[in-house]
Amino acid sequence: MKKTPRISEAEWEVMKVFWKKSPRTANDTVKTLSGKTRWKRETIRTLINRLVQKKALGYQKKGRRYEYFALVKEAECVREETKTFLKRFHGGSIEPMLTHFVQEESLSPERIARLREILDQAAEQQKTRGEKSP
Repeated sequence: MKKTPRISEAEWEVMKVFWKKSPRTANDTVKTLSGKTRWKRETIRTLINRLVQKKALGYQKKGRRYEYFALVKEAECVREETKTFLKRFHGGSIEPMLTHFVQEESLSPERIARLREILDQAAEQQKTRGEKSP
């Protein structure tokens, strides 16, 4: 299994553009991000190059231009970032994080019902696989 690259916050913004539409040229990406950020052309090109080095983006030469495309899926990166966040702030456990959000955030009855539904589904999946609760 290949390792999902760690990407910075700025690199996330670039990856979102490629996850939305690939392949695309660096110039197209510059145009898209110039409208959303205050980054200069060279900053965006540097971020693209970093993502190529990290193997988050791939490229192929078409004539005189290069077309870039995502090599990793957004869901993979989200999963990896979530694991990193849990390790850094909650010792790798999701329970303290959920407890914090439930106690600190104002949740609507609909959101509470949805969370119950998700937890019930997870419990059912554990039963189906024969797993025991921790």
